[in-house]
Amino acid sequence: MITLLGPTASGKTALAVRLAHRLGSEILSADSRQVYRGMDVGTGKDLSEYTYEGTTIPYHLINIVPAGTKYNLFAWQHAFHEAYAAIRERGIQHPILCGGTGLYAEAVLRGYHLPDVAPNPVLRESLQGLSLASLRERLTSYGPLHNDTDLDSPQRAIRAIEIADYIQREHLAGADHTEYEPIESLILCITLPREERRARITARLRQRLDEGDLIGEVQRLIDSGIAPEDLIYYGLEYKFVTQHLLGELTRDELFTALETAIHQFAKRQMTWFRGMERRGFTLHYIDGLLPREEQLSQALEYLEAWEQK
Repeated sequence: MITLLGPTASGKTALAVRLAHRLGSEILSADSRQVYRGMDVGTGKDLSEYTYEGTTIPYHLINIVPAGTKYNLFAWQHAFHEAYAAIRERGIQHPILCGGTGLYAEAVLRGYHLPDVAPNPVLRESLQGLSLASLRERLTSYGPLHNDTDLDSPQRAIRAIEIADYIQREHLAGADHTEYEPIESLILCITLPREERRARITARLRQRLDEGDLIGEVQRLIDSGIAPEDLIYYGLEYKFVTQHLLGELTRDELFTALETAIHQFAKRQMTWFRGMERRGFTLHYIDGLLPREEQLSQALEYLEAWEQK
């Protein structure tokens, strides 16, 4: 397998599509929010990107559950392995896992499995009222495989702590939650200079707000019957645009708060990817400022060297 990581706005999908086109491969998405149908603008889900030189590259794990669902790693991993097995059965040698949700990618690379954890009312009650920063700190105390990258609402942080607490208690009791074999993979990671990354994020956010109908998308989700608190749960664009529609943020406040949150999110993504190296993975970096064809050439060189090992 080839795994292609990178922070938001780094051009992961464009490179993955070119790589899949060259190799005759298919793409598995490692994005925790692109699984939701109807959440397109806010998640950067431009499906037209999957067509290159007249060929549409097959993609998986996108648009698989309705918006409003609280999808999790337990469900995603099962869906990943079903799709991955089907791809390999079609004789495809190098499926491409592409995304920015580091926990999802690392979970399949390690063979790590999170169980379907039932709610813990006592624990939830004890965590109510804590700040998001305190909840993130609590989560990281459970170990490196408990992701705080995507957590920008207390609800998501509390759910993550609930899962981490369950696993810790089960581990202490001698239970093993490794269900899948690790997958051997070449790991590529697109990098950008900090100021370039920030500039791309800001430009993309302006485009989505001014031309991309981001606010309209969130309004339609609310009109379809999805509760505002459920959209806030998803964080980032859906959190802040919902607050704007509820009258809690002006348009200018929406832009400023969301821009800051996305910059912080991208920083946490890169922190996670670097942490993977400390946890034993080898990442091969590709300069996101290079032209796409040069990025593709570099990726193919890494693949050739990896296959010869």
